[in-house]
Amino acid sequence: MAQRQRHDPSKNLVGFIVGEVQYAVSIHRVREIANPLTLVALPKAPRAVTGVADYRGEVVPVIDMRVRFGLEAVELTRRTKWIIVDVDHRFVALVVDAVTEVFGTGGQDLRPVPALGGGDDVRGIAGVTNHADTLTFVLDTRKLGELTEPLVAAGALKSSIPPAGSLPPSSSSIVPPVLIARKPVQT
Repeated sequence: MAQRQRHDPSKNLVGFIVGEVQYAVSIHRVREIANPLTLVALPKAPRAVTGVADYRGEVVPVIDMRVRFGLEAVELTRRTKWIIVDVDHRFVALVVDAVTEVFGTGGQDLRPVPALGGGDDVRGIAGVTNHADTLTFVLDTRKLGELTEPLVAAGALKSSIPPAGSLPPSSSSIVPPVLIARKPVQT
């Protein structure tokens, strides 16, 4: 009988690439990694919010991380993925060039982000770690909520995730994250 592999709690980050740079988000914030879905553009949305999509019955904002980091938007490829994350009780899809792997910091704390002048808070970087001999910037997903606030204020978005304790005891809670962790396919 084959043994099942258990979840490794030391692997707490989901790695991805935007442009030529390695990034990661906390695995605890990730709901799913998905192929891009059909987008609907919203007028007057922030530039990095490319639109909204129907994700499993929820309307979720879609943030192009290339635009968010000041890079030129590019056509989708088969490596392009959406990382669906929890941002302030709302699902948000992050468009990334490729998802790399699930990894951990090896017990090390995140190092502080270098100060680069105005806009440091806008970048939304929580810290820096090394992985596979490469600097990897770990995102603070809470900062992405600032991009979606105008949409919430306009009534275009509602909360996707019920607040803790709001479900009756007999109700099931949110389904645990489903991850597809693999090396990017070379094109």
